[in-house]
Amino acid sequence: MNRKWTSLFIALIGLGTAPLCVAEGTVAGTDIDNTAAVSYEVGGTPQTTTSNTLTLTVAEVLDVDVTLLSDPRSVPSGTGPHALLFVVTNTGNGTEGFTLQINNAVGGDDFDPDAATPSAIYFDTDGSGDFSAGDVAYVPGTNDPVLAPDAAVDILLVNDIPVDLADGAIGLSELGATASTGSGDPGDLFPGDGDGGIDAVVGTSGANDATAGQYVISDIELAVVKSATVLDPFGGSSPMPGATITYRIVITPTGSETAVNTAFTDAIPANTTYSPESISLNGSALTDDADTDAGAYTATPTPEVAVDLGDLTEASGAQTIEFNVTID
Repeated sequence: MNRKWTSLFIALIGLGTAPLCVAEGTVAGTDIDNTAAVSYEVGGTPQTTTSNTLTLTVAEVLDVDVTLLSDPRSVPSGTGPHALLFVVTNTGNGTEGFTLQINNAVGGDDFDPDAATPSAIYFDTDGSGDFSAGDVAYVPGTNDPVLAPDAAVDILLVNDIPVDLADGAIGLSELGATASTGSGDPGDLFPGDGDGGIDAVVGTSGANDATAGQYVISDIELAVVKSATVLDPFGGSSPMPGATITYRIVITPTGSETAVNTAFTDAIPANTTYSPESISLNGSALTDDADTDAGAYTATPTPEVAVDLGDLTEASGAQTIEFNVTID
């Protein structure tokens, strides 16, 4: 490597420069030009002759990745709707549309969830990570997600749970995504069907991917709702340095079974400091020490509040935890 290019390489590293499309390299449609040159002398006079310029256009690579974001979801039988969260990422090098599919007959589980009607696939429009009124239903061929290279979209699979299922039974629900241009074996060619009429080539994923999420039957479900109030140094509610945030978490058990050894933890947010001895459970103060009461605060390795709730049943009722932090 000569000095000029060595210096440029070091400068780019210092700037944190990264490829535009990490997954598949050079963006589809990029022209790669090459011209050869021959230098010689005639009668002591330097001469140069150049070849014709060859131009190759980078083909579009069709690739996709589907990743499950939800942990196994504990649900009572005979209830719904219950959502599983996935992310679909365009790992190809061109802008591509994708069709989405739900498959509840995956095999290897104990029951098949019932796809919600009128739609079982939704965009997580409000970014909540769960199914809510603001989420937009996916309609195949109408609002297929179109993603730039390395772009992603969060998708919810929404299902109802059949009745009379045994405690601990597992049901799988699978999200599939397929490149609209086409899929097949790696290396399969779709001439002229890529971005701007260039060729498209199937990548290592086969231009389709599918991943399953898991429902686990438990006739006890814990609903967890968190809220916050702010008191600033001037008596207002502005979240400014020096303001106190009171977090309130309400955990409500429903169902006929028992949630055994229920433990609550909550990491102290960055840019805040925990207010000592501020933990309470159902209005009763708890100490920060890991002693005989249910509460504890630990500073390392990660600052967090913990409360041991023990065994919970529906009869236990809502459990309300509060603690304070100060904005740094």
